[in-house]
This record gives sequence, C-alpha cells and structure tokens, in this order.
Amino acid sequence: MKCERNCPGTIEDGYCDTCGLAPRAGAAAPRPREVTTPTGPSTRTSALSTRTAGSARTGSSRTGSSRRRFGGGLVDIAPITQADPSTAVMTRAEVPESKRYCAKCGNQVGRSRGDREGRTSGFCPACGEAFNFTPKLVKGDLIGGQYEVVGALAHGGLGWIYLAVDKNVSDRWVVLKGLLNSGDEDALAAAVAERRFLAEVEHPNIVKIYNFVEHDGAGYIVMEYVGGESLKDILKKRRAAAGDVTDPLPVDLALAYVLEIMPAFGYLHDRGLIYCDFKPDNVIQVADQMKLIDLGGVVHIDDHDAALYGTVGYQAPEMATLGPSIASDLFTIGRTLAVLTTDFRGYQSTFADSLPDRGEFEVYQRFESFYRLLDRATRKNPVERFVDSAEMAEQMMGVLRQVLATDGTPRPATSRLFTGEMRTDPRAETPRWQDLPTPLIDLTDPAAAFLASVTVTEPSEVLTLLRSAPADTIEVRLRAVRARIDMAARTSEFGEAREACDRLFATEGADWRVAWYDGLLRLAQGDHPTALQRFDAVYSALPGELAPQLALGLTLELAGDPAAGGYYDVVSRTDPAYTAAAAGLARCRLRSGDRNGAVEAYNRVPGTSSAFRSSQVGAVRALVQAHPSAAPDVDSLAAAAALIERLEVEAAQLAALRAELLEQALRNVAGGTTLPAAVLGSARSGSIRERDIRFALEQAYREMAHAAHGAEKIRLVDQANASRPRTRT
Repeated sequence: MKCERNCPGTIEDGYCDTCGLAPRAGAAAPRPREVTTPTGPSTRTSALSTRTAGSARTGSSRTGSSRRRFGGGLVDIAPITQADPSTAVMTRAEVPESKRYCAKCGNQVGRSRGDREGRTSGFCPACGEAFNFTPKLVKGDLIGGQYEVVGALAHGGLGWIYLAVDKNVSDRWVVLKGLLNSGDEDALAAAVAERRFLAEVEHPNIVKIYNFVEHDGAGYIVMEYVGGESLKDILKKRRAAAGDVTDPLPVDLALAYVLEIMPAFGYLHDRGLIYCDFKPDNVIQVADQMKLIDLGGVVHIDDHDAALYGTVGYQAPEMATLGPSIASDLFTIGRTLAVLTTDFRGYQSTFADSLPDRGEFEVYQRFESFYRLLDRATRKNPVERFVDSAEMAEQMMGVLRQVLATDGTPRPATSRLFTGEMRTDPRAETPRWQDLPTPLIDLTDPAAAFLASVTVTEPSEVLTLLRSAPADTIEVRLRAVRARIDMAARTSEFGEAREACDRLFATEGADWRVAWYDGLLRLAQGDHPTALQRFDAVYSALPGELAPQLALGLTLELAGDPAAGGYYDVVSRTDPAYTAAAAGLARCRLRSGDRNGAVEAYNRVPGTSSAFRSSQVGAVRALVQAHPSAAPDVDSLAAAAALIERLEVEAAQLAALRAELLEQALRNVAGGTTLPAAVLGSARSGSIRERDIRFALEQAYREMAHAAHGAEKIRLVDQANASRPRTRT
C-alpha cells in the first residue's frame, strides 16, 4: 500500500520505505518489527545489578515555580528561554578551515597556503576523495514540496543542518539535516539507515524525526527544531564570562544535566539502538528539558555493516574492533562528564582513552566518588564498565547526593543494594565490623523466598537450615559464607570460612558481594591491608553507595590511619542515619584534638534516631575528656554542662556525666583556671570555687550510688565521701 503521508513511498514491513513512518490512523495496522536484544559481552561487574523496579526513573520533578529541578529533583536549573528560531541562522554559512577534513581518510583539506585562500570544494590530496563544504540549500528553496529553507544553522559531522518552515503543518519550524557530500558512500549509508528506523524513535528526551525527503539527488532528514543551548554552548558562555578562561561546570550541575538524558539512553538501548556519538555538542537544554539531538550516528547493535561515527576523545577504544555496544555508549557519557567538569586538556590526544590521575584536578580530589564514577564508566575493558544506563544512572544519583551534601544539608536515600547499618552505639570507643550494612538479597535469585524464611541468627542454625535450600545458588552460598564468618569470629578458627570464600572467588569473582564478604572475613582476622583492597574494589564498582565508604572508614580506623575520617565524613554528611559514621568521625577528630569537631559529628545524628540520646552523651564526653595536646577549656566545660541540662536520660546516667564533668573541672581549678558558675548548671553569674565543685561532685556520686548495688554501691559512696570538701566542726 502507498504511504499517503504526502510521500511517494510504499508501506513495507509495517513502515514507509521512504519516510520511515507508520501508516496513518485507519490504515492497515503495521506488523511489529523484531528488535534484536544485545547479546555482546556483559559489562556487569557483579551478579546483582542496581536495576530494580522503577530504578531507571531519574527524571525531574516539577515544583510550583517556573523553574524545574533536575537530578531527581535535587538541583535547581533555570530554564532557557527559546529565542526566535530565525535568529539562529548563520549570517555566513562557512565551515572554518580548521574544521575541514576529508570524510574518507581524515586528512586536512581546503586549507590556505600562503596568500591562497582555502578551497571549499575540491579533492583530497591524500586519497583523492571529493569534498564540498558549500551548503547545497539556500534561503527560499522548497524541499520535498513542503519545507521552505530559511538558512543554514550549523555544519556537523555528517554535513549541513538547515532551518526550514513546514508549509503543510502550520508553518512549524523544522530542521533539515543533509549529507556532507552526496558522493560519500558512508555518509549516504548513514542517511539511509536513519530513514529506516529513526522515525520509530519517540521519547521526550530525544529530538523527533518527522520525515525523510530528497532534493536534487540528496537526502534530508526532517526533524523537530530544538532551540535552547547545547552543553557545549553553555561551556562557551561560562568561558566568555570568565574572561576567556576555561570555567568548567560544577559537578552537581553536570551530573544533573546528564542524569536528565539517561532515560533516553535506556530507551534506545532497550530497542537495540546505540547512539555512538554522545558529547556536549549533542545534548541541548530547551526551556526546562534536556534533549538528545543529532541521531546521525545511531545504529542497530546487530548491524555489523553500518558506517560508524564518533568523536575522538569521546569514542570508546574498542569501537574499531568490537563495534558499538551499550558499554561504548556509557564510555561516551563518562567522557562527557569529564570534559564538562574539568579543564581537560589532552582529552583528544594524550588522554584520548584514559583519565588523568586523580591529583590532577581539585574537583577529583574533593569528590572521590565522582572520580571513581568516571573511572568505571571509561575503563578500557568494556566488561568492567557499568552494566547498563540504569545502573550508571543509579550510581550517578548516589554520587550527586554526596556532592550536594557538602553544603551541610543531608541528601539521604534508601539503598537498593544494602541494608541499613546494624544496631550501633555512637559511644563505642572502637568500631565493630559486625555493625556494617549487609548486601540485600537479589529477589530474582531462585532461593530468594527460601532465604527470606531463614530468620534465625545463630550461625550454626543458619548453616543447618541452608542445607535444605531448594537450590545451591549464589545467594545461598553468600549467606553460608556470612554465617561461617560470624562463627569463626567467635572461635578464631577461620579455616572453613576462608575455604568458602576462596571457592566463591573461583566461581563468582566478578561479583562485588564476594569481595564484600571477603573484606568482612579479613577484618575478623585482623588483616586490614587486604580488607582495604576488597572494600576499595566494592567502592570502585559502586561509587554512589555509602556502605563501601563506611567499610573503608572502619577498616582505616582499625588500622590507625587518620584517612578514616574522610570517609566517615562523607557518609554521615550525606545520610545521618549512618550513626556509626558520625561516631567514627567523632573518634577520629578527638584523636587529633579537635574537640568541637567531634561534637559537630555527634550532632549530625538526627533527633528522630534511636541513637540520638547516645550521641548526645558522646558529645558531652567529647567536651570533657582530656587530650594530650590540651585540656578542656572553660567554654567546653560550660557547653558540656548546658548539654547535660537538656539531656533526657536516666538520673543515674545524668549523674555519671556530671561526675565526669566535675572531675575535669577540679583538675582545671587545681591548674589555676577560673571557672564560671555555668559549669555547675547554675544561672548565677560569677565564678565558682573548688569547694562548690566538690559539693556538687559528692552529690553526683551519691545519686549514682542510689541506683547501684553491692560492691559498686560501696565504691560510689566512698567516692562521694572522698569528694566532699573538708568542713570545720
């Protein structure tokens, strides 16, 4: 049947062989096309993907204002007002000499020599291929009997792009994308490929393809006009505003922009399509939305004969040998983020397929998780990259939350991979590996339902029940390993746990959970260096997760490394529900003599947490504890007294805290320090004497003795008597 869309084409296989569109409503229904699911090498670094139901949803949420929030509603972005499209037309349609290259061999063409100007058309001196950089269309040309050309907009990798008016559809603005050279077979093949399947692509973050028309022997894609600014334009404006000095995007802004476009990649990949040429030029902010443009490089993943287009510095290194894949698209996303956020000189030469060391840029040093995100996305081995766009987007969101939390406002979110931390006491003097979060069960595992029924906690009982599991799955083996680790920690007999971990490494070594449990086993054995390696590997695989960073902080603290505080800081700042991180940070700061910093760490624990009261007790002790570098000063003791007055804990515990405060106050007075009455919790002005402190200390010990029994009661009464000042009879 004929197309009947003002097009001479014929419907074949359910779609027009010329414009690529389905028949109009009422015409014969098209037969669905088969889409080949990608079957190339997996990029999975673990058996458990971060994708879960709804996890790919990374779009923005609207607010009541005229602004839209990107990055899952976390980043406020000013909309870009769309200008009159006619003002976007080039005054002089000319390709700069510096961008004239042969489409076949890539050598420079059309360049000036001495006084002779460069040619806009001719033949490549290296291979003889013809070139022509002159626009084929001029203002007023009517293309396909429907599209009136207004002028040239730009020159892209596949040729000139024109602005036109659709005379058949309400004079709407459209874009005509033509060929670089009608004699270029690769370019022609790319255009034909677009005609076949791009009209099927329909996503709010992807430019719409309306039609395909021919004019004077050349083909043109007709697509939606997208005004606004590309990310490359935004970078140029920032550079101009900074006095022609490179001014990269803040990391949170770059992540927010790219997160908006990630659903488009998921849409394409689910249909077996690979974008191939993602870069700052090809994503545009129009009003309050981001759109992918320039679909000229899009190919079917199973089309091994298609001409491949990419850009040096963004294109994955394996494209020439293995061809396009989901992994190669993710590589371009990682490279784009790197270019957006740094003055990345040499990204098309020295670092064409690698990243500079983390120490090269302040932004990498400040946001380690961001650097690890880029590192995983741009690994040379595609198998080591993220498994798909949904997994990468999930980790990007986690990194964004960590970046935004540097402003002092937490950005917590429920992890899809880990439980919360096990119950912990912020007052603990040393960390416990048993309190670390646990990987969640993969619900697609055949034994998931059975494992959910195993509610006992005694390791030996767990192992007994696991023998009746319906299948010996990876989840069953992981659960058994954890039980053996718990059992070995009690007996210090680690042989069976070690053998179980080694067997898992032999069969499931790429699964990050195996590294996680081996890290726990190494901690239980006291092997801190190897534990660090294991948790570091998990962090590199999951840069947006907080649990691996908490594990790194705990391991470093046990190893006596002050770097532990940095990881604790990121975790507790991003999600205060990780009370073990706040406590660990407080301990690290206290060891360095930062008393106020320790109190600030304890104060991160929210008032809604069950650990809040314990954290406040920790804050009091941080204020009154002596330190080799300095004794608590007057302000610290007064602050501790005020905090004790506000605490809602048992009377005996309050008395114990007052006793600690007053013992330190006695030492300060003995050293010649004058203390204010506020140290005794009094509202009166003036200073206090040793006699006043001793009476208060006696009372505190007697209150403690009232709640004690046996030998402890006698000891506390003796303490009270010893504290009482001598009086005359």
